[in-house]
Amino acid sequence: MAAVWHEQKGEGEPLAAATLASQILARADRDVTFVVHLIGESQNLLVRHFILFIEAELAKRGTSYGIHPLLRPFIETHARELSDFVLQGIGLRHQFGLQTIETMAGDPARLLRVDLWDSLQSHINDAQEHFVSGAGGLQRILAQIESGA
Repeated sequence: MAAVWHEQKGEGEPLAAATLASQILARADRDVTFVVHLIGESQNLLVRHFILFIEAELAKRGTSYGIHPLLRPFIETHARELSDFVLQGIGLRHQFGLQTIETMAGDPARLLRVDLWDSLQSHINDAQEHFVSGAGGLQRILAQIESGA
């Protein structure tokens, strides 16, 4: 393994930290990105929204906590999964190169907020539609559990 590493690192001595930092920043416009990541209350709002959304969708199908005691963990798990889908989608959709961040001011920053809003709405709708499209499968699983199959 040492021979492979030696071949990969190339000729000469290792670079000084300052030289390496300069080489990395020289590539910053294509290699350095800043990613939008929602934290704190925003994450909690998403999870709470999806819990209420899933509860409402299941209630439409006659499924409630009283009937199925393990439903709460199912709902919480799926609410977190749907929230993660939205958060990851936002992060993937909103990556900005160093040059973009350096030049962003005034109106472009406002456009970013509008673009972020559009993205959030779209990802939340996609997550909800995905859950609704698979809700029938949950009904079949619950019926099998009830019948002891």
